[in-house]
Parts: sequence; structure tokens; C-alpha cells
Amino acid sequence: MEKFEKQMEFLIEAEKLKNIIRQSPLPFNRKENDAEHSWSLCLYAVVLSEYAEEGTDILKCLKMLLIHDMVEIYAGDTYLYDEEANKDRERRELAAADKIFSPLGKQGEELKDLWLEFEANKSKESRFANIMDRFQPVILNYLSHGSAWQEHNVNSRQVLEMGKEKVMKGHENIKNYYLNIINDAVEKGWLKK
Repeated sequence: MEKFEKQMEFLIEAEKLKNIIRQSPLPFNRKENDAEHSWSLCLYAVVLSEYAEEGTDILKCLKMLLIHDMVEIYAGDTYLYDEEANKDRERRELAAADKIFSPLGKQGEELKDLWLEFEANKSKESRFANIMDRFQPVILNYLSHGSAWQEHNVNSRQVLEMGKEKVMKGHENIKNYYLNIINDAVEKGWLKK
């Protein structure tokens, strides 16, 4: 019963993810929360799974995507293009990972290991999960006519730089789609050159 109670505490704590508002805009005039983001990434991973490296364990990717932002319950969402906030992001998120996962004991260690693997971006699964995590927000920005990019004065060079170690190393179809919507956003004036 004690293990079950700890699992329920974790699941109840996880509900707080719905309150962490991201900078990514939704196409209907509000910003996405972390829970919506995680769900969306899982859907992307399922639908686009054929574009993962051969032998990628998609179930493992889904687990990573479900928990990758759990640390933001305590560390907050750090906007990708906020250089100052990103200086101590790793430290804040590691402390948050200890806090959120440790009550689950061995199961928490397994979840933290998945989170660390996602962060390291070295396994097939973490690479595909990270591609989804970098790809989806660009699509949301595009669908909202660049509202977050404009709000934060982001330019296409920054977007491309943030995608070069993740999206640009993915499947040709994903990479080309990503580049096409960035170029189209620049042409339409939604994203600075």
C-alpha cells in the first residue's frame, strides 16, 4: 500500500504540470501548458515514428516525452531563447528531478534515468524525442503567425541554431518541413531574418 500511496502522490503532483505555461502559442489565442505540450509530443512521436532511426523503441520515447518536462513543476519553464535564464537551467532542473522523482524509490530512479537520457540526447530514443521537442514548438509558432517569436524578438538564425543539434540531424522529411516553415515564416514577416 505504501508504494501505491507514493505513486498516487506523484500522479497528483504531476497534475501541476497543467499549470506551467510555456511560451509556445496555440493557434487559438492562448499559450500551451506543459501537459498539453507533453501530450502533443507523444502524438507527434506516434504519428511520425516511421521517421525515427531504425530500431528506435517508440514506447521508450513516449515515456521520455511524458516525463521530460516534469522538472518544470519546480524549476519553471525556461524559454529556449532566454540566455540569462538558461545559465542555471541545468542546476535548477537537476534539483527539481531529485525532488519530483525520488519519492517513487526505484521507480523514481528509472524515471529520472529516462529524464537524464532525454537530456543527454545520445540514444536513438532520446534523439527522436528531442527532435519532437524542438520541432513541435516551431510548428505552433508558425501556426500563430510567429507571435512568440515576435514577442521575444527571435530571429531565424536563433531558431536554426537551436534546431541544428536536434531537428537538423533527424529524418530528411522532418528536417525539410522544419526548414520550409521557417523560410515561409521569414517570407511572411512572422520571423525576423
